[in-house]
Amino acid sequence: MTSPLPDPSTRTPADDNGDLAGRLRFVIVRTARRLRQQASTGLSPSLTAALSTVETCGPLTPSELAEREAIKRPAATRIVARLEAEGLVDRATDPADRRVTLIAATPAGRDLLRRIRRRKNEYLARRLRDLPPEDLAALDRAADVLERLLESERA
Repeated sequence: MTSPLPDPSTRTPADDNGDLAGRLRFVIVRTARRLRQQASTGLSPSLTAALSTVETCGPLTPSELAEREAIKRPAATRIVARLEAEGLVDRATDPADRRVTLIAATPAGRDLLRRIRRRKNEYLARRLRDLPPEDLAALDRAADVLERLLESERA
């Protein structure tokens, strides 16, 4: 015998937040997966993320990249080696401290990221095209809220 559903009048805000968190997680993960599929670059998600971090925040040392990507230094070194082999990043000696190596995106790396972002944006734009104005407005508000959530994480 299955237990009956909980009485909605006994639900707490924490229950509602937990349910909402679960729904958001599921939808965000599926959306991210679809967007990764649109990239179709042949690079793994971790290589693409590292390249994006280098482009956005670089030049970076391998240690800074590891910290920003929340990975171990040896993993960052392997990722940089792969990106360098693909011609997507360059290593250079830091002019301020010749013992330090800096990693920067190459023009080819920046171009690849532009193409990836364009494909992902086009995919989303196609999906949004047929939505009614009230749904578009709701998504616009949701994007604002999600941005604030992510920003509050940094504070």
